Amino acid sequence: MTADDRLIVALDVPNVVHGLDLVARIGDAASFYKIGLGMLTGGGLALANELKHEHGKRIFLDLKLFDIGATIEAAVWGLAQYDLDFLTVHGDPQVVRAACEGKRGTGLKIMAVTVLTSLDRADLDANLIKPGDIHDITLERAARAFEAGADGVIASPQEAALIRALPQSHGRLIVTPGVRPAGSATGDQKRIATPFQAIADGADHIVVGRPIWQAKDPAAAARAVIGELPA
Repeated sequence: MTADDRLIVALDVPNVVHGLDLVARIGDAASFYKIGLGMLTGGGLALANELKHEHGKRIFLDLKLFDIGATIEAAVWGLAQYDLDFLTVHGDPQVVRAACEGKRGTGLKIMAVTVLTSLDRADLDANLIKPGDIHDITLERAARAFEAGADGVIASPQEAALIRALPQSHGRLIVTPGVRPAGSATGDQKRIATPFQAIADGADHIVVGRPIWQAKDPAAAARAVIGELPA
């Protein structure tokens, strides 16, 4: 079975050494990797650059940027020089617009975070987020992010079908974390689905971390996830 870039493997490991070791163990079973904040101080940008330009992997830089417009634009412009594939920013329209300005003229895709998959309604209440169903809020944030120019959104698989039904989603990407293969532990995720269900409901890519990198055989685990995806 060859790699399927609908699967994005989250490199949730501490540093470059661990990241390169995991990628080597996975081998040709995966072609797309996510590098997040947890590895930023452990050489995450250097790893992203090496995997992209020396190993031919696609890279999703998951930094969830949030700041004033000028700072976002400058930060995204700098990151776009690495020639990576996806970059996350918070889905607030002014942040998305600034990020789109920053990446102008490059192939970087700006992915807007809607509502984190680790949150539920109780968390939103604690954060003083407006009342309402979490799925409705996610859908509204996705629509506003698309209107602001986002190339795609990050949302739980439970909202994928609703977002795909939006007129604004035509030609845009949906990436779903919170995906757990059948029989896997949920961990700290609260709004989850299986790989098959996430793709069937309209996601373009799924993000899977612990079920792969905690496995005794990460390559086999990656292939098993790909095996669950719709043809």
